[in-house]
Amino acid sequence: MAGGAVAIYGDAMMARFPTSRLDLPVALHITLRQIEYFVSVADTGRISQSAKLCAVSQSSMTVALQNLEDAVGAVLMVRHPKGVRLTDAGERFLRHVRQAPLAVERAIVAAQEEPEQIAGRVRLGVTETVSAYLMPSLLSSLSQRFANLQVEVVEQDRETIERALLDEALDLALLLVSNTSQHDALHYETMLRSPRRLWTHPEHPLQEAPRVTLDDIAREDFLLLDMDEHVRTVGKYWARYAVAPRIRMQSRSIEAVRSLVALGQGVTILSDLVYRPWSLEGNRISRRDLSVPVPTMDVGAVWRRAGSASLQTTALLDFLRNWKRIAQ
Repeated sequence: MAGGAVAIYGDAMMARFPTSRLDLPVALHITLRQIEYFVSVADTGRISQSAKLCAVSQSSMTVALQNLEDAVGAVLMVRHPKGVRLTDAGERFLRHVRQAPLAVERAIVAAQEEPEQIAGRVRLGVTETVSAYLMPSLLSSLSQRFANLQVEVVEQDRETIERALLDEALDLALLLVSNTSQHDALHYETMLRSPRRLWTHPEHPLQEAPRVTLDDIAREDFLLLDMDEHVRTVGKYWARYAVAPRIRMQSRSIEAVRSLVALGQGVTILSDLVYRPWSLEGNRISRRDLSVPVPTMDVGAVWRRAGSASLQTTALLDFLRNWKRIAQ
């Protein structure tokens, strides 16, 4: 392996990557912080923006990324006038390391927990956004934590789920609690808050603007996602600024919205929870912060106030309180 690398890159690579280092396992030279920075830059396309998101200086991030490339033994990204882009090697590396920090956090939580033999059934209601973006990972984690617990998942709209909780047809729910007026007979506990940001094509002028307001976005074609009461939420915070988006298309398909953004056919504002840097066709999507506050998308657990929760429901709630800090 080391000889192959030297043969390809020659003396210049030998100078940058001494043979003694190439003979060592690559993992010894890579930190989770470097991976965090790399994934952020891959998402934003700009070191300056990622440095701000990661609360670190631009120079520190640059050094960390250079050290990462040294450890990997390949050029992962190259600069261009508007930022940076991943090389082919960088794209391959990203596919494998994107979930690394999450995997480590879950391993820590698993090590700290004392396994309990919780058995029985919990009826869990979820809305479509929670189902699509949280349930696969959550159910996998639950099956590892509670081998004898049967979790029955019911996907419905928020109002139907709240009625089912009140009627005792469900034990617990995961909802977008930022969308609800909150029923007095139900308890709501926020589990995670996902910031909303502007999504555009990577070369869109708004990515380079010193600041972006809703007035700026109102001059662009807007792609409106009609999913999980999102239209109502959008109407509320746009109305607060006395401006309205110029809607080019309203769709219940987030993949359609994602693809159109990546093709430069419009912009949108969506939460980090549903963000992916690529469309289904493999085109890139960039995001950036807005210069005005917009509400976060909050996911929370909901259950009945009356009566006492079952042992199974309490165990699941306790699990969610630990799991929420690694789901973001």
